[in-house]
Formats: sequence, structure tokens, C-alpha cells
Amino acid sequence: MNLIDLARLDDNQARQYFEGIRWPNGPVCPHCQCTNCTRLEGEAHRPGTLQCNNGDCRLQFTATVGTVLESSHLPIIKWLMAFHLICSSKKGFSAKQLQRELEIGSYRTAWFLLHRVRHAMTAGFEKLDGVVEADETYVGGKPRYKGQSPRGRGTKKAPVMALVQRDGDVRCFPVQMVDSVTLHNEIVAKVSSDATLITDELPSYKKVGKTFAGGHHTVCHREKEYVRKARGRDGMKITTNTVESFFALLKRGNYGVYHSMSKRHLHRYCEEFAFRWRHRKVSDSVRTECAIAAAEGKRLMYETSATR
Repeated sequence: MNLIDLARLDDNQARQYFEGIRWPNGPVCPHCQCTNCTRLEGEAHRPGTLQCNNGDCRLQFTATVGTVLESSHLPIIKWLMAFHLICSSKKGFSAKQLQRELEIGSYRTAWFLLHRVRHAMTAGFEKLDGVVEADETYVGGKPRYKGQSPRGRGTKKAPVMALVQRDGDVRCFPVQMVDSVTLHNEIVAKVSSDATLITDELPSYKKVGKTFAGGHHTVCHREKEYVRKARGRDGMKITTNTVESFFALLKRGNYGVYHSMSKRHLHRYCEEFAFRWRHRKVSDSVRTECAIAAAEGKRLMYETSATR
């Protein structure tokens, strides 16, 4: 369903659409996972209220309970449109623009909504496999004058690491330091030992590269080497262009849309861009439905979001 179709829905249709995505096989109680539920349609009940028929539960609930939408006073239609705008915008969608487009009363509400959508986009913990490219970058504002701030190590910008599986998934996250211990721990935790690792010539990658059965290949950017073929007739391309193209989107979003990504919330921005990359080969509508479906089982309170 595209944005125009969403805009034509009334509150009842929007709720039914959300229920269909969350419960494709019928309602499920979020408290006990019972599928024997009754829809309450009396005058005293809110539209969309259901009751669990499990004798040990018997609790009432709606489709938003147990998701990032829980306890929100915004209409579901605005949530659905927010999901679509964020999922279809390649370089991101600012909270201020979301406030204007959806006529949300305050910037704080739009900001919290956006962070809850990002929280829904959080990935699972399956390890990457196959050919995995690893690289790191520094995210933050540009120095005002040339030479004002050093590049790479020594800069005040926040270090971010990305692991991209070719034709597959991605993991993007901020790190405390770009050293051998940190990089080793992150790569081993997120990449299968059967994978093939490709990095640049950074010495910090040398030790971790020895732990992968598929080997460790490097490209030397200092020698202006950006791509080459591995030995053998069917040698794969040795390059980090894939992970660097992901970083290009992240930085374009930083400079052109958000203008500033605070270190406190940088992990949520990383998840947002990683989610869109992960679903880059599907339509905007399918990507939106994937994000809505991923909202189940995730809660984010304002106090938590505002402090970390």
C-alpha cells in the first residue's frame, strides 16, 4: 500500500490494516499468546478492543499492545504514514519535517515517534556469512575551517563500524574506539567463522582476519588500490566498495537531512539506515510492512529514549 492509499484510509480501515500486518493468521493475545480471542464491539469498548478467552488470562487488549505504538495518543493512520515516509526516504526523514507533514502537535512528539520507528527497525542477532566487508568511519559535523579538526583517528567525531554481507544483510553500530581489541570483539560476535572477511589495510584487522575459514583479504587504499580479483579463474572481487557505499548513504543523511546525529542516539540512526539497506531490493510498500511487522514485542518509553 503506497502513501496515497494510506492517506485515504479512515481510522477503522487503518486499524484493520495494522491488525492484518501484525496478525496475518488472526488475533493473538500479547500477554499469553492465546489465539482464542473475542472482539468486543459494545458501546463501552474502544474500537479494536479484544479479550483473551484463556481462563488464566482474560485480559483485554488492542493490536497496539506490545508494540512501539502502545500508549500512543496519535491515530494509527499517522503512525502508518510515518512508517512509510521513513522507510521510503533513502537518506532519512527528519522529525521536524515529520511534524509538518503529519500535522503533529509538537516537535517532542514527532521526535519520540521517529525514535520508536527506529527502535522497531532494530535487527536480530543472526551472524553474517559468505563474503563480509568490514570498515569504519567517523560520523559528525564537518570542521568549519580546513585543518581545524583532524580526519580519522584523533577527530572528535563518533566512530561507526559497519559489516556488510554481499547481497545480504548489514550490521552498523557505533564503537568506543577503533583499535584491534574492539574490532576483533565486534567482528567475531557478528560474523560467522566460516565467512570470508575483506577489509582495508588498517593494521587493527590483521589479528581478527586469521580466525575466518574463508580467509582475510585486504585492499590498500594508500596505494590507490580499490578493487582487484582474487587468485583463481573464478576469483571474487577484493574490494570494500559495498560497505563504503553504505557509509555514503549514512553520511548523506547526516549532512543533508539530520545535520546532526548525537552520540547518545547514534545507534538508532545506524539501525535506521541498516534497515533500509537490508530491504533495499523490495518496494517501499513491502519495506514499510516489514518495519511495521517488526514493531511487535518492542517498547520504548520516552524517559528511556531521552536518556540513551
